Amino acid sequence: MSDPLTQVIELLRPQAVFSKGISGAGTWAVQYADFGRPAFAAMTLGSCRLAVEGEDPVVIETGDFVLLPATPTFSISSLTPGPVQRIAASSAPPQHEVRYGRQTGPDEMRQVGGWFAFGMPDAALLVTLLPRMIHIRGIPRLTQLVLMLGDEAARDEAGSQLILERLVEILLIEALRAAPAQTAQPGLLRGLADPRIAAALRGLHRDIAHPWTIPDLAGEAGMSRSAFFERFTRLVGTRPMEYLTAWRMAVARDLMRRGGIALEAVAARVGYGSASTFSTAFSRHTGQPPGRFMRGAAGEG
Repeated sequence: MSDPLTQVIELLRPQAVFSKGISGAGTWAVQYADFGRPAFAAMTLGSCRLAVEGEDPVVIETGDFVLLPATPTFSISSLTPGPVQRIAASSAPPQHEVRYGRQTGPDEMRQVGGWFAFGMPDAALLVTLLPRMIHIRGIPRLTQLVLMLGDEAARDEAGSQLILERLVEILLIEALRAAPAQTAQPGLLRGLADPRIAAALRGLHRDIAHPWTIPDLAGEAGMSRSAFFERFTRLVGTRPMEYLTAWRMAVARDLMRRGGIALEAVAARVGYGSASTFSTAFSRHTGQPPGRFMRGAAGEG
C-alpha cells in the first residue's frame, strides 16, 4: 500500500470515543475550549455559525460536514448569536442529546457531533500534515457515516468497538479525500492534490527504506530538482527530506511501540544502514535515544 493518506490514517489509529445529537432554537452561542482531540459534526437540519480559532467564521447548513483534526478553541451559535456559554475541556460528555437556546418548541438546528481519540500517542506530529478545519458540502455519504457511528455507539453490543474504529477510519478518509485541497493550507492534502508532487509522495511512501535523494524524488515527479524542491516545500509545508525523516520516524516509533522487533530490524525497515546511524537520527529527531523510547513504550502497555 503506497497511498500516503491511508498510511497516515492507519498509523494514527483513530478510535471512536463518543457522539451525540445537538439541537438549538432561538438565539444561543457555545464556546468549546481547546481539547486537542479530533472533532466532527454533520448538520441534519437548519444552519448555525461556526468560528474556529485562527480561521474565518463560516455558516454550516443542512448536509454540511465539518472535521477539526486537532480541535482548537471554537464556538457554534445561532446566526444571530446569544450570550456565550463556555464549556471547559474537562467537562464530562453528556449522556443525552444537548439542546441550546430555547428549550421548548421545534428544533431550528440539529446536528450529530462528537469526537474521537487517536491510538498513536504522538499523533500531533502527523496531525500537523492535515488542515486545521475541513468544511465539506454536498457529500451525503459523510452524514450517513456519522449517523451510523451514533447508532452503533448507542447499541453497545459485542464487537461494537471494532466496528466504531473502522467507521471512524472510513469517515476520516472520506472527509479528507473530499476536502477542497486546493484551498487548504500547506500540508499532505495540498501535496496530494498536485499530480507531480503526489507522484513523489506515493513513491516515497511505497518504499520508505529506499535511499531517497532530491534527484530521485524529482525524477518521480518528472521535474527538475530546483522546481521540485520549491513546489514540494510550498505545497506540503516542509522540505522533502524533512518530510521523509518525519515519516520514517513516525513509522519507527510505531514499530518500536508494538514491540517484538530488534532495533537493527527497525533501522532497516525505515531506511537506515545500521542501528547506530538510526539511533543518532532518532535521538536528533525525538530528543531521546531509541532504547529509552522502547522502555517507555513498554511501560505504557
